[in-house]
Amino acid sequence: MDPRAALPDPLPRYLTHLRVERRVAARTLALYEDALRRLADGLATQEVPLARTQPHHVRGLVASLHGAGLSPRSLALQLSAWRGFFRWWGREGAVAANPVDGVRAPKAAKPLPKALPVDQAVALAAHEDAADDPALAARDHAIAELLYGGGLRVGELVGLDCAAGPQAAGWVDLADGTAHVLGKGRKRRSVPIGEAAVTALRAWLTQRSAMAAEGEAALFVGQRGQRLSDSQVRSRLRRLALQAGLPTPVHPHMLRHSFASHLLQSSGDLRAVQELLGHASISTTQVYTRLDYQHLAKVYDAAHPRARRKG
Repeated sequence: MDPRAALPDPLPRYLTHLRVERRVAARTLALYEDALRRLADGLATQEVPLARTQPHHVRGLVASLHGAGLSPRSLALQLSAWRGFFRWWGREGAVAANPVDGVRAPKAAKPLPKALPVDQAVALAAHEDAADDPALAARDHAIAELLYGGGLRVGELVGLDCAAGPQAAGWVDLADGTAHVLGKGRKRRSVPIGEAAVTALRAWLTQRSAMAAEGEAALFVGQRGQRLSDSQVRSRLRRLALQAGLPTPVHPHMLRHSFASHLLQSSGDLRAVQELLGHASISTTQVYTRLDYQHLAKVYDAAHPRARRKG
């Protein structure tokens, strides 16, 4: 594909339309030009004029590009550019139907959630920085224990208040070791958090009054005395993971993934994990069965005599 070759009419006019009338960004324009060049070259190889393009020509071109290594995401971009071109050309009366309508890119494989090994998750949750300010150390320790012990989303965690009330998005009942949170879709759920998290929270509450602003309801506050933000939690968790000696950066959702994966490995109860995570659909939770299988496959490959490869 020669980038210097002239595009056949009316592709240059369509690019001018995008640049002048639609005012698309230069980067987007370059991507569209590349996609249209692939379209023109692919149809030329099939000896098909632009005006006579049919859906099966488009599908054949998508299959060819996929075979050449283009990812599903890149193919979706190609199809979007082609679809836009034929829509514009159709308004000019050049084509009666858009041959790209109904053609879809292959589905991209969903990446598996990243979970920590059990020993690393436990080491992070248990770590306290002795050199840090005692209040900050207690707070960060409680945050890590609660994220891993209860599988909370970071938004649910920062929404927790010290006490239940009509205005409270969520709260923790230390007496029965339960977090009551407001999740996605404003759905409430209650999750057990474990003895370690309760102990860490009690330690933090003895320090909280020295940091919290007067009248602040939030359970977790920053050095200015106000409710912590999502980004502050992410930053502190990265710092805590580094101090704990973990080999990989850690974000709050990784601890939620670890909570789900480790619970499923131990119990095998997918429905229970779904309830604890607050997933509306069991299909969302099923990704952890894939993660669990990946873990088991690694154990098998490492331990089973028939799995060992000869050197």
